[in-house]
Amino acid sequence: MSFPRFNLEHFENSSGNERKKKSDELDKICSETGFLVIEGHGISQRVINEQWDIVLKFFSSPLEVKREVKVPYSGYPYGWIGPDQEALAASKGEVTPPDLKESFNGGPLNIPNNIKDNAAYEFCYQPTLWPKIEGFREIWERYYAEMERLAKRIMAAFAEALGLENSYFDRFINNPISALRALHYPETNDFIIDKQQRAGAHTDYGSLTILLPQAGTSGLQIKKKNTWVDVPALEDCFVINIGDLMELWTAKRWISTLHRVVAKPNQPARKSLAYFHQPDWEATIKPISNSSSEAVVSGPYLMEKFKSTNL
Repeated sequence: MSFPRFNLEHFENSSGNERKKKSDELDKICSETGFLVIEGHGISQRVINEQWDIVLKFFSSPLEVKREVKVPYSGYPYGWIGPDQEALAASKGEVTPPDLKESFNGGPLNIPNNIKDNAAYEFCYQPTLWPKIEGFREIWERYYAEMERLAKRIMAAFAEALGLENSYFDRFINNPISALRALHYPETNDFIIDKQQRAGAHTDYGSLTILLPQAGTSGLQIKKKNTWVDVPALEDCFVINIGDLMELWTAKRWISTLHRVVAKPNQPARKSLAYFHQPDWEATIKPISNSSSEAVVSGPYLMEKFKSTNL
């Protein structure tokens, strides 16, 4: 398949019939594929380069540096999650060997003080464990803030694509409980355990994901009509995908597509940056277009899904 691409800047600068045409195009992509390559994102190359540099520095660090920021217990959301600690396919009820990866994870930059459910503070608003690498936190938080702004722009475009006011989703994302994850998939040897992947087949949990794969690498695949299709990793482009909550919001008009990072013998190492955009902890998500009783609360839904994947 020819992978769908969408230029966000062109859309934002368009008007009239041209804007409607682009909006309909976005609706079609989200309905048919649930994944797209975003061009015209406006994120500075300097911010991106600095983020890649500190991520590379962290994953290249001695084990004792990583262990200082290791998550203190299974289910703690932020810090270093080492190899053999996660199996994403478990979120879909499939039992598999651990995924072939390690990650560093960081949480929201701002902590509201008026959430009634104390589980929010015990989970999503736990502190990020920062490594002792010069400039790491500053650079990480700068990239996170850029992703938060980009996510808001995409959510506005999504609203228009659904025939809504572009501010429709704003009330659900005043204090998003989004997470930023840096992923390192080490090189593989000539033997892969049966059913083991770099990231097991899963759907993402929230509203949308902004992925920056290492340009020119491969491995990310989506499932279309029972066939696994490669997702391109292009220079100066992000990959966006719909999450489970957006699928619920749209009453399955848009699809949260099953995807994986496939493991094959003798693959080179690969890195990616994934920003998982998640509505406010207390946001109630239910279908926009009908009176269905189906509804979930954003924070508890995320917490349950995340904890199901930790070994």
